[in-house]
Amino acid sequence: MKTVGIVLAVLLVAAAAAVVVYRDHNLHADERMIARALDAGFVEKQADVNGATINYAEGPDNGPALLLVHGQGMEWEDYASVMPALAKRYHVFAVDCFGHGESAHEPALYTCVANGDTLIAFAAQAVDGPYIVSGHSSGGIIAAYVAANDAEHVVACVLEDPPLFRVTPDQVQEGKGAFAWFDGYTVAHSFLQQDQVAAYPAWYAAHSYLFGLFGGLQTMLADQTAAWCAAHPDEHAVNAWVPRAWTRGMYFMDDYDPRFGDAFYDGSWMAGIDQEKLLRTIECPTVYLKATTRYGDDGVLYAATTDDDAARVCTCLATCEYVEIDSGHDIHVEHAKEFVAAIDQAADLAE
Repeated sequence: MKTVGIVLAVLLVAAAAAVVVYRDHNLHADERMIARALDAGFVEKQADVNGATINYAEGPDNGPALLLVHGQGMEWEDYASVMPALAKRYHVFAVDCFGHGESAHEPALYTCVANGDTLIAFAAQAVDGPYIVSGHSSGGIIAAYVAANDAEHVVACVLEDPPLFRVTPDQVQEGKGAFAWFDGYTVAHSFLQQDQVAAYPAWYAAHSYLFGLFGGLQTMLADQTAAWCAAHPDEHAVNAWVPRAWTRGMYFMDDYDPRFGDAFYDGSWMAGIDQEKLLRTIECPTVYLKATTRYGDDGVLYAATTDDDAARVCTCLATCEYVEIDSGHDIHVEHAKEFVAAIDQAADLAE
């Protein structure tokens, strides 16, 4: 009996330790990752570009200039998982897009053209020379715009799972619709139609298509998120008990302007953009990272694009190195080494 008691005591201690580690990871994993990026030599700065504020992080000058453009709902810190590795070989500039982080929150700037033109002007100020541009998701479309319209300076481009040909309201609702429409555009739009909930992360948690897949868990998560936002109004949203992989998409939403998402809902974000013409204008070598196409049981497209969309992207690009990865949408987070390898591949092609 004494032995059994000792074994039970050890198991209880181990279980308690596992709970502590699990909770700590969910609460602090992102801030530790960001701290490691800062330890790698990154410094957060701001620049005035054509009268608008661009917030960004600049790394040490250890090689070719690299401009990183995050996806919707994120900010420059989203690249923290790959920034230490990239800093060893590149001079990294990671920006906050308009409506995100500490860059200007001004709806008049919430178009691909405005973001792209401003980043070209930013590169002229901060980089002042040739550079590689890489963008994730909607940032990938911005990166394509930058590559197409700054051919004099952009020597290579990495498109990380951009929703090309699956981004306008008509395109993203084709068939059963795409995840981004149900989990992003419509949630942002509905938030702006009400005035009872002030914290966007709380609204998102209660209306997210993703969390709706978890049944009764959504109500619990929504209540916990609302309570967190009320108690920590100036902090990123985290949850101690729900796996970080499920809630990571909310982390930067306290710094996100839902009017940016609404510009995708009404289509104004893509105003003046002919996607096929845009891609055909890109002269530099391009590495196109595509997450494996998946569909939900309800037929909703869980990927940024279909396989047909991806083939169309490749056809339009003059030089396209296509890399498909068995991954979710956030390739640079889920497969950091493969993402860094894609940047290296683009750099090699530029030589």
